Amino acid sequence: MKSSSHKRPAKILGVLGGMGPAAAAEFLRLLALRAPAATDQEHPVTYLLSDPTVPDRSRAILGVGEDPTVVLEERLLTLVRWGAELLAVPCNTAHFFIDRFRDRLPVPLVHIIEETVAAAVAIEPKGAWLLATRGTMESGLYQKYAEKRGYPLFTPSPEDQRTVQESIELVKAGRSDDGGVLLRPLVERLWTVRDIPICAACTELPLAYDASGLPQDRTVSSLSALCDACLAILYP
Repeated sequence: MKSSSHKRPAKILGVLGGMGPAAAAEFLRLLALRAPAATDQEHPVTYLLSDPTVPDRSRAILGVGEDPTVVLEERLLTLVRWGAELLAVPCNTAHFFIDRFRDRLPVPLVHIIEETVAAAVAIEPKGAWLLATRGTMESGLYQKYAEKRGYPLFTPSPEDQRTVQESIELVKAGRSDDGGVLLRPLVERLWTVRDIPICAACTELPLAYDASGLPQDRTVSSLSALCDACLAILYP
């Protein structure tokens, strides 16, 4: 809900997008929709560097693709040179590599995985189904941050994981509706096993979930979690 007391944002936000482009666009849409702003001037100044040429993060984690660490660090430092005072990257898998240099960044970075786990804990303390790219799943990223909070995450079968990956790839190909059609029966089947929310831990998955017609109160969107965390800092 938008606040009735409007004020200008405290910092300039730098967003490294393009991983994928639809996810970054949805992040910016949420940022505009949820900002406590009544005029153009009350919205955050946001610098977007959209670079879809960043090497595939999942392939790198799986050992079959180029390591994107150097490119990610260079792009984030470019945003800082442009004047960004706060950084956000709407790509979960990228944070496997960002964690290698996060402490060297000269300005704070809002960590999508930390924020998504925190949002999941707030929504359902008993745990959540973790749906993400194969790279994110095999990296143990979410498991690491969830374990810090003693929070249980449940993972789908290898066959269901392949369906999740296909849904993600459909969104990246501009076919969110098809991604939603594929995702819905999988999620409904998971709920028969364990009735807990879906943690959409890839930034394409919230788009597929939205297109699926599944209930919004049964998911934890990593895009929404990142957006809300950024806004909390931008509007202290």
